[in-house]
Amino acid sequence: MTSMFHPASLAAADDTIKKIHEPWEGHDTQALVVTVIGIAIIVALIVKLKMHGFLALTIGCLVVGIGSGINLADVAGSFETGVGAVLGNVGVLIVLGAMLGKLLADSGGADEIVDKILTGGGGALPWRMALIAFIIGIPMFFEIGLVLLIPVVMLAIKRSKKPAMTLAIPALAGLSVLHGFIPPHPGPLAAIANLHGDVGTTLAIGLLIAIPTVIIAGPLFAILAARMVPIGAAGAGGNLVSDTGPDLTQDSVEAAPADGTQKATRRPTFGWTIATILFPVVLMLIRAAAEVWMSEDASIYPFLQFIGEPVVALLLAVLMAMVTFGTTVGFSLDTLTEKMSDSLKPIVSATFIVGAGGGFKQVLLDGGTGIAIGKIAVAASLSALVLGWMIAVLIRVATGSATVATVTASGIVAPLAVGLSSTHLALVVLAVGAGSLFFSHVNDAGFWLVKEYFGMTIVQTLKTWSVMETIISVVGLALTSLLWVII
Repeated sequence: MTSMFHPASLAAADDTIKKIHEPWEGHDTQALVVTVIGIAIIVALIVKLKMHGFLALTIGCLVVGIGSGINLADVAGSFETGVGAVLGNVGVLIVLGAMLGKLLADSGGADEIVDKILTGGGGALPWRMALIAFIIGIPMFFEIGLVLLIPVVMLAIKRSKKPAMTLAIPALAGLSVLHGFIPPHPGPLAAIANLHGDVGTTLAIGLLIAIPTVIIAGPLFAILAARMVPIGAAGAGGNLVSDTGPDLTQDSVEAAPADGTQKATRRPTFGWTIATILFPVVLMLIRAAAEVWMSEDASIYPFLQFIGEPVVALLLAVLMAMVTFGTTVGFSLDTLTEKMSDSLKPIVSATFIVGAGGGFKQVLLDGGTGIAIGKIAVAASLSALVLGWMIAVLIRVATGSATVATVTASGIVAPLAVGLSSTHLALVVLAVGAGSLFFSHVNDAGFWLVKEYFGMTIVQTLKTWSVMETIISVVGLALTSLLWVII
């Protein structure tokens, strides 16, 4: 995934720029009306009929394609082209990220991080919880990271006697920000593919924005959240963790994997755990730095480009993890193979939703919706960044899915992003990601996970989790808008 275009893509880009500056036509109105109807159908299918996101997006694509005037013989082909383009870029990265996260969890590496960071006084505990979530959230999907961290949060609440939200909100903020902003999570990767952005540049700027966002929505907001919802250990999690909790300070552990296969006989060391998690991040950042500061004629430049390519960087990280999180902790090669297979089961749904979102994007482009929205944005002087955030917010609130919001919004504003620099493309990706997190409520599975895990009422969950997600979204927009002006 790169911000550089092939000649054919450059020609298409020039054509798009010309079209969005042309006068408004009847077909533009038709394309917008049909798009609104298509999105409404998707929302109704997901919210009212509880239909899977992949099916809902596919049906919405066909409706929009037919209604916007695409030749009937070409509608399915347009959808398939979009699905293939996105999954060709994103699917492999999602798979590799899932494998890395699975090995991190089952080897006890995540527990090792927790033990080291939670050691010390209780005053900085909220900040350390945010740091744990931030580190673990890099390779793991939100739901997996949440399930992994909940027992740790519960144990920390019981031992420290602090209000539950004081420690829960920082952990949730760390996971949520990484999920919305940072590759290799599905939403950001899909947006990068739709907008022809660069993974390394997005990762670098995303980390820069993520840190202050986590601080504001995490430890700082936690102070207020704990006052609004003053529940303690008794109100948090019910019977999810025992009063004493697991012994998280032991030197070695037999990590019992959920799949019932061979157990780890020891944990990976803290140093190797951090090195393995951050290895692909470092490689992608090196590639991004080389593109900015190194001449393409330098002998080492092609090598840095190769190892920093997201697929290569994540593949190398998985191979490294097979040693640091695999054979080194006592897993046999057969067990590693089983774990790799098991890691794919939870991500199939998200992967194909991303693919269908790519198909939806392509149908919107082929049907003329992107051009119509581009004309409106030009007339209203709206940037791709602001428009992308607004569209993502609307779809997120309507469907409850951050991934659907990200892939749809990034596809819609793609024509406006043509010709932008790699840094500005990255900012659009991050603004869309921020919009996709806005005000999680009762139509979001994450809302119910948080509610049940911490034993809160719906109102309490709205006051804490939903407000936290909104803070992340608004702060993300503010920071991306600031950098848009500065960079």
